[in-house]
Amino acid sequence: MKKFAAILLLFALYAAENTFALGGKEKNGVRPQKVEVSGKVRMVGNSPMTSLVISTDSRDWYIEPEETEKLMEFQQQIVTVRALEYYYDRIFANGASAGRQYFLKNIIIINTSEEVRKNG
Repeated sequence: MKKFAAILLLFALYAAENTFALGGKEKNGVRPQKVEVSGKVRMVGNSPMTSLVISTDSRDWYIEPEETEKLMEFQQQIVTVRALEYYYDRIFANGASAGRQYFLKNIIIINTSEEVRKNG
């Protein structure tokens, strides 16, 4: 019974994080835009809720879960990708803005640090 309660609690925490913290998709007709991003691929978060990101000096772009297989082998390497960028406005429980969280989907890998070393 304790195991079931622990699993139920984890599910509730996961649902609450994704429902309330992200605040929903952008509503004002903003569509995903094409971007070219160059940065380090890394894993963030704590188990069981980890995310793959591409980090640059200005921000982290979170990789959509269905796209992670494309970049998983390039962790801790610099990659350049073309993708569609979109974002969620995160909102605290009191209604105050918590900033934006940027995501990438439809990723095409252009270059990796491994290719640069081989050709450089």
